[in-house]
Amino acid sequence: MNESAFAALRTQLQEAATAFAGGPDALEGILLGIVDDVDRAIREPLEIFPVCHHSPASALAMARRLREKQPKVVYLELCEDMAPLLTELRNCKLPVAVQAFATEVDGFPAEWAPLSVVAPITEASAEYQAIAYALDTPGVELVLVDRSSDHVFQWQETKEDSASPADPDAPPAEEEAALHGDAVGVEIGDLRPRFAELEEHLLRHGKVRHWSEWWHQYVELPLGDSDHDTYRQVMLLIGSLFRRLAPGDPHRVRVDEDRERYMWTRMRRHMAATGTDPADALYVCGAFHAASRVAEFGVHGADTFEISPPSATKWQHGLIPSSHAAIEAQFGLAAGSVSIAATQWTKNLKRTRVKPYRLAGQAGTKTSKKAAKTAVKATAAPAAADPPAATDKLTGFLQRPPVLDRLDEEELLGWSVEIVRAARRNGYLASTADAIAVFETSILLAGMRDRAKPTPYDFQDAAVTCIEKDTVPGRRDVRRLVEIMLGGDRVGQVGYDALPPLARDVHDRLAPLNLKLQQRGVQRALLDMASQPELEQCSDVLWMLRYLMPHGAARPIMGERKLGERPIQESWDLALGTHQRALIELGYEGVSIEQVLEQRLRRTAYGPQATTATVLETVEDATLYLRSRRLADELGRRALEVLATERSVDGAPEVLRRVRGLLAYYRTSEPSLPAWIESFVKTGYAHYCTLLPTAFTDDEASVRQVAAMLGFLFSMESLALSLGCDRNQLELAVAQSHPEDPAKTALLWAAKTQLGTLTRADLRARCDELLGNPLVVPAYPRYLSGFLHALEPVPGLADFVVEAVSNAFARLPDPVLLPWLPTLITTLRSGGADLTPLLIREAGRVFPGRLTALDAWTPPWRAEPAPTDVRPSRARSSAPRGLPLLAAHPATCDAVASLLGCDDGWAEADQPPSGAALLAHHPHTGEALAALLTTP
Repeated sequence: MNESAFAALRTQLQEAATAFAGGPDALEGILLGIVDDVDRAIREPLEIFPVCHHSPASALAMARRLREKQPKVVYLELCEDMAPLLTELRNCKLPVAVQAFATEVDGFPAEWAPLSVVAPITEASAEYQAIAYALDTPGVELVLVDRSSDHVFQWQETKEDSASPADPDAPPAEEEAALHGDAVGVEIGDLRPRFAELEEHLLRHGKVRHWSEWWHQYVELPLGDSDHDTYRQVMLLIGSLFRRLAPGDPHRVRVDEDRERYMWTRMRRHMAATGTDPADALYVCGAFHAASRVAEFGVHGADTFEISPPSATKWQHGLIPSSHAAIEAQFGLAAGSVSIAATQWTKNLKRTRVKPYRLAGQAGTKTSKKAAKTAVKATAAPAAADPPAATDKLTGFLQRPPVLDRLDEEELLGWSVEIVRAARRNGYLASTADAIAVFETSILLAGMRDRAKPTPYDFQDAAVTCIEKDTVPGRRDVRRLVEIMLGGDRVGQVGYDALPPLARDVHDRLAPLNLKLQQRGVQRALLDMASQPELEQCSDVLWMLRYLMPHGAARPIMGERKLGERPIQESWDLALGTHQRALIELGYEGVSIEQVLEQRLRRTAYGPQATTATVLETVEDATLYLRSRRLADELGRRALEVLATERSVDGAPEVLRRVRGLLAYYRTSEPSLPAWIESFVKTGYAHYCTLLPTAFTDDEASVRQVAAMLGFLFSMESLALSLGCDRNQLELAVAQSHPEDPAKTALLWAAKTQLGTLTRADLRARCDELLGNPLVVPAYPRYLSGFLHALEPVPGLADFVVEAVSNAFARLPDPVLLPWLPTLITTLRSGGADLTPLLIREAGRVFPGRLTALDAWTPPWRAEPAPTDVRPSRARSSAPRGLPLLAAHPATCDAVASLLGCDDGWAEADQPPSGAALLAHHPHTGEALAALLTTP
């Protein structure tokens, strides 16, 4: 190209800078530098094609240029390690995202895990046009030249550096906006001002609300019908302007420049290795990077950049579903902008009759076979002759007045009627008058913003103004309804053939359900294992998916899985198509869901934050979902290790509950207890005995936790003693406990009652003493709280607890009783769900069953006790002493006496006993005992 092509533009900009700034200054340098950047990129032997992220104008210009130039090599700004996945796009329904995923990091901070990088692709994007052309055209090579996914994290200081700020004006996104998760986005053609004052200036003078609307009005529409040279020069101009006015964030500038050095280094190495002629290649990159000023820029640039080696992190690659809302949320675009761009793409194709490129067999397209053959023939056509040297198109474009589109009344009327219909379906009281108001308001707003034709954004503002009055009656507001009406939030889908092995295995194993699992939405699955035993395997898969995937992917409606129980009938709500991303990411962790579940359980059990309760939970899960005795034993031994190192009792209630459940399961389903659980009971008995005195006096240990410790000791006592534990250890621990809290004091009394060191009478006397002391009466409810928790370790005290609560209701004054009642209810609801039935059953046994009997009823603890020490007098007993049965049948006793060598014979009935004959015959034992007792 002639170097003087932009001479006239330079002169005009120099004069403008002098006029506005009052003389040559930095403004002149910026304006002339922009022209130099455009000139430099235009003169590069390797054609640079600048694009904007998901711009229909860029996609249209790309499709038109590919058919004209027919390049043999396409260099694309995309992570180079994602190249093998692009061929699988034909098995997907766009939009989808190419993803690199790493669950375990090696070379990065551990808190960054898991690492995820996504590059979303839509049909209305220049990158998809380039990919479709390269993959379906014989002899064309597609080369990805951007940094790898590993370098994305190597070149950032924190994991949040790559997150784009969301638009403050954008409404909250729905569930489709979370399809990318917290992945770092790779933006192909990111083009947005990094100078906040510049963006504010453009929005204010453009009379728009957000950047997406400004771009649509002042770039998309003018460039939609422009020729190739005009498109390139304008995009280079915008990229250079935003680059030169970007704030000097050292880290971000360094990353941008390193990306440009990386890409040019890769392209030069590829051309040197393959002998590619730069004239036969096309470089597709963002307009921001096309106007680069690094020394490595160009085919003949400096070759001084050294690419660092990748880390040892193992990356997994795949395709995940994407959506317009997910793209908008991740890259900070206005809600609905990508949907409006897709609608604009369709309009551009109809208006210009440009044939876009689509991958052969692409899911979700309606391309006929005849059209596909025509596209193949057009693609295989010989390349046209080299176009003439480009001329200055910027001057004419910048001086050209805006083209005022004629108002399309039919289209606007259709929009107005449709939005009223959608509003009425969503609960708004909209009518025909509102449709007319929306129509007229759209024209009015466009006129106020110097537009002859209302844009979709003008129509959206008009609809919100006229229809949405005070409240939103449904789930969607009017702004969201307009977005859906103008294009909708299209959600992509990854085809079966493009799924990882784990996802395909899940679909194959759930095939007996006869459901369309890839379809979005909720589907109901009914499993009757009694009549169809083969569905039990489907049940196993569903329960594992429920454990591994987010809530809502697999939700049981009827049926549950417990230790020792087999399912009979189940009902499920499945939404695997909606949560396809989560299922695909499971495939990065293993080849089967059993393997992934086992890895998750081990990761939880051996994690640094693992407690005894969490490890026991993994043991239960391994038994429930995997039915693996090997894994359960391994995790059980891990629970034993964690228990031995714990010095707190925070998890005692959960430990007690899970150990009881596991013991009940093993006792009913196994011939003998596993060795690890016997060791666990033995170690736990000694462990909790050691911690018991401290827990009674520790303010951080709650009454429920201490009660759980005592519950473990008392309920596991028989097993622990059979394994060699010493009961004296428990008795000493209770004797050494001296709590000050009233609730813990009552709990200690209950423990002593269980051990036999405190009788029921003494316990009742202590409670009566508390009620009789005016100074202690206000604290009496706290003692009752301790007795309620004591039902966990000592359930035999249920009758006494009923008695104590009844006495409290009868004798406590109202100022003490009434504030305690809410505490009693919350205690029973939160910590006593299993104890409440015990109390109710005991109260039903004690209290009368009818209201009429209540007046004459006397509590059993107030009734006079029956005499127990009255013995029958000798006068009333005239029967002979001895046992009449033995006297009537002496043969049995004679045989036993003969066997033992006793020949004294039968004594007379009235003969007094002769004493201890055994001691008389063998006096040495008594003499030895007397000597032992009298020894000083």
